Amino acid sequence: MNADSRIIVALDVSSLESAIDLLDKLPDVSFWKVGLELFVSSGPEILAILKERQKRIFLDLKFHDIPNTVAGACRAAAKYNVDLLTIHSTCGKDALKAALVALEEGAAAVDKPSPKLIAITLLTSLNSRQLAFELKVPLELPEYALHMALLAKETGLAGAVCSPQEVEQLRMSCGDDFLLVCPGVRPKWADGGDQRRSMTPKAAINAGADYLVIGRPITASTDPVAAFARICEELG
Repeated sequence: MNADSRIIVALDVSSLESAIDLLDKLPDVSFWKVGLELFVSSGPEILAILKERQKRIFLDLKFHDIPNTVAGACRAAAKYNVDLLTIHSTCGKDALKAALVALEEGAAAVDKPSPKLIAITLLTSLNSRQLAFELKVPLELPEYALHMALLAKETGLAGAVCSPQEVEQLRMSCGDDFLLVCPGVRPKWADGGDQRRSMTPKAAINAGADYLVIGRPITASTDPVAAFARICEELG
């Protein structure tokens, strides 16, 4: 896999116009993430535009609800023909199973390939102290992230989203065929922002990540094209 195809650039903008502007500025990016802000503000039109431009799509809506609701959401999302879709592991096994079945049913109904459903283990904005004292989780953070990933794997999901700091352990425990997507990736020359468990792109790939989600170091740069090229060069 080429270095540039392992980078998912986050379209974390508030309007369709801003998103299209980024697409125009970065024609060499092949894989884009559409998250909550853009999807809620602008609807699914951006997904059609990405498809027209033959881009791969990570629809990062992080579903988190009861089994019936996440199943309905996944069934509806299947029609967009995206590549990756996210759900929180903390929904529990019943919801994860229901979501996976509904996603496959929804894709079959529109004669499209089923997106890969991947689980959120723990948001990369959270650290060990917050996990223990705010969320009252009585596990060490790496152990908790591993448990969430294994829950997803046991349920039949295609992979998980995790911090690059946990990816090496998850790779060893979940195997090579389990997709691991890492946000919280920051080049040394970029601002860390609100990420608490970050790592450089090269280190994250070496640790076992399949894909890296990178937003602001590229999209907020004064020269997004140069920033994307620099990260690709660093990945070799």
